[in-house]
Amino acid sequence: MTSASAAFRPRTARGTLAACGGAHAVHDGLHDSLYVLLPLWSQAFGLSLVQVGVLKAAYSGAIAAFQVPAGLLAERCGERILLAAGTVIAGTGYLLLGFSPGFAVLLGLLLLAGLGSGVQHPLSSALVARAYADGPRRAALGIYNFSGDVGKMILPALIAVIAGAIGWRTGTLAFGVAGITFGLVVFIVLHRLGAGSAAAPPAAGAAGDTEDQGAPAADGWGIRDTGGFRAISAINVIDTAVIYGFLTFLPFLLIEKGARVETVGFAMALVFAGGAAGKFACGVLAERIGIIRTAVITLVLKGVTIVVVIYLPLAAILALLPVLGGALNGTSSVLYASVAEFVDPKRHSRAFGLFYTLGMGAGAVSPPVFGLVSDAYGVPVAVATLGLAAFLTLPFCRSLSRSFN
Repeated sequence: MTSASAAFRPRTARGTLAACGGAHAVHDGLHDSLYVLLPLWSQAFGLSLVQVGVLKAAYSGAIAAFQVPAGLLAERCGERILLAAGTVIAGTGYLLLGFSPGFAVLLGLLLLAGLGSGVQHPLSSALVARAYADGPRRAALGIYNFSGDVGKMILPALIAVIAGAIGWRTGTLAFGVAGITFGLVVFIVLHRLGAGSAAAPPAAGAAGDTEDQGAPAADGWGIRDTGGFRAISAINVIDTAVIYGFLTFLPFLLIEKGARVETVGFAMALVFAGGAAGKFACGVLAERIGIIRTAVITLVLKGVTIVVVIYLPLAAILALLPVLGGALNGTSSVLYASVAEFVDPKRHSRAFGLFYTLGMGAGAVSPPVFGLVSDAYGVPVAVATLGLAAFLTLPFCRSLSRSFN
């Protein structure tokens, strides 16, 4: 039988979820530590906001570029080796950042780290979805999604403390070592569980065995509900562009209002803690009023609060950030687990790769574009534009509602 249709094995499923959740925490924590590092690099190397945006785009763009290839490669060699190798590569990129002399080297190393992180979302999502195919899959994907917020809460705050105490170079070195170590741990755990291995080739002339060995049954992306997948992907594109653009320039907005590096790290931790809490709150709300209504509420709240923070003093912004964090993450918490429901289980790796590529691609373009706006008109104007852009998702929510009826 295929892994997708095999009897549910709780021990293997929980171990797979733990390994993939840990990988999610590490990769998302490394990625979002950039929001603390970018202002420090701007000061250390005299970078413009466009250059800051290009650095962020390099990381996000590399992640986006490798997600579909990673999904396709996983169908041949398995998720296990790719996920572990990608984690080691991302850690190596961070390790070398500690020796960077300037913009060009930063750019190259962020491209390297981003390529390593490009494997994580599609492969981990596919592993978890497959492990829980006959179990509580939506809940498992929700836990996996939440694990990323744990990394987001801890690592940016930690690197802010390290940078304030002994410098950012020491922080990136330490994070790099941690990433390399965890990549090895992921491989060992998944190997012992027998998860994420390459599918065995079917026996000659045994067409029915193709299904049993987990080989893809058909060509293409395996998308069963084209309208639903398009709508949820459009929401993902706009939402990710808004989130990545806003988080890139929020530290600069805070610095303009008098925040120090430790305060910026604390502020980002508040955002991500609010995001983690918001996922649980939105899950409960979705059970009561429905997925689409909950998504609309989070999108509207996101747009409004992003605009409001421009006009508040620093103390008031810090108080509002947990609410804003919940709004930033609320949409993904109630919608993105539905991707698996629109796709054939045998095509989960490549479909999740496509979905995350579209979102990360938008997230890569957003920072340099709004860096141009920031350099020309100021950070507040760029942030306000991002807040208004959040409302562009609402028509797609209406389209997506047809897939849930």
